[in-house]
Amino acid sequence: MIRPKIPVNPLPTGIVIPLVQPTTAVEPHRGPAPVCGCSQTPVPSQSAARMLPAVRLTPAGLVAAVAGGAGLVLVVGAVLVSMLLAVAITGASVAVCAVVLRSLLNGQHRR
Repeated sequence: MIRPKIPVNPLPTGIVIPLVQPTTAVEPHRGPAPVCGCSQTPVPSQSAARMLPAVRLTPAGLVAAVAGGAGLVLVVGAVLVSMLLAVAITGASVAVCAVVLRSLLNGQHRR
């Protein structure tokens, strides 16, 4: 069956061996040297211009997302209201049963 992969360290060295090795190499920054002498490099303006938003919605996609959200709210609301109604009906029926049983028990004590 499925067994978890547990890293095996024969000696407790304190070094953590990751299970998944990274597949992509990290490229060093290419750009001018920092002015302040620190090891940080300034962000080039080209990479900021190339960044795109994570999700792009067309007008039709936006309408579909709004309609889906509204439908979800309506369905969840209907489920919650029906559960509240079921609890109210159950409580009322238990109260009616309690009144009927009380009257029957009081009727037996009078005889």
